[in-house]
Amino acid sequence: MNQKSPTCALCPFDLSERICLKPQGKGPENCPTLHQTRLKRKALSTLKDPKLFEFARQASLQEAAGYTNRDQGRSRIQPVKPRIVETVEFARRLGYTRLGLVFCAGLCQEAAIVHRILETNGFDTISVLCKVGRVSKSELGLEQKDQINMRADDESMCNPILQAHILNEEQTQLNILLGLCVGHDALVTKHANGMCTVLAVKDRLLGHNPLAAVYTYDSYSRYLKNPIEEDNGA
Repeated sequence: MNQKSPTCALCPFDLSERICLKPQGKGPENCPTLHQTRLKRKALSTLKDPKLFEFARQASLQEAAGYTNRDQGRSRIQPVKPRIVETVEFARRLGYTRLGLVFCAGLCQEAAIVHRILETNGFDTISVLCKVGRVSKSELGLEQKDQINMRADDESMCNPILQAHILNEEQTQLNILLGLCVGHDALVTKHANGMCTVLAVKDRLLGHNPLAAVYTYDSYSRYLKNPIEEDNGA
């Protein structure tokens, strides 16, 4: 890795002292705020697109709306809304009426609730299951031993590109991802025409709360301090 490649997650300065948050702040030698002025100008130039500008502006307004006591100083500020509420509010801010919901088969119950919440709030909602199309995993060159259920004769693959194509066909304005697998979520966001946001991510072990492993890094998940052994099995 280039010595000047950003490593913001490892910044040696306290958050309150960093140049990205404070005009007279500090930054290490590889700080992108200090050294990526060309890309900063490029990003601001990209925002001149009226649609992107309004999307970014409303995202910042929504960020602030997620807190109360903002006029009483940093120590008194507190969050007041769950992400599902913020998602509804954000879509309203942009005047969207047609939303997409792509979800994992393992979260059918949760998807039904989210779909109802969106429709209750006046949105025309298009929801698409990950297994849409009933395409065999053999299309990916996988064998029976590569399936989740190795005893099944055949297993449907997740089909994120088809999910994205259906949303595109339905001309959804904002797409909500719910519990998609690692990689499948990336394929949806890659191929969807509309902007995408994540309501929840897949974590089979931790009840879809992947940060639990991070929060317990010094206790139950201390095994993560060692290199993760490669798993060549299905």
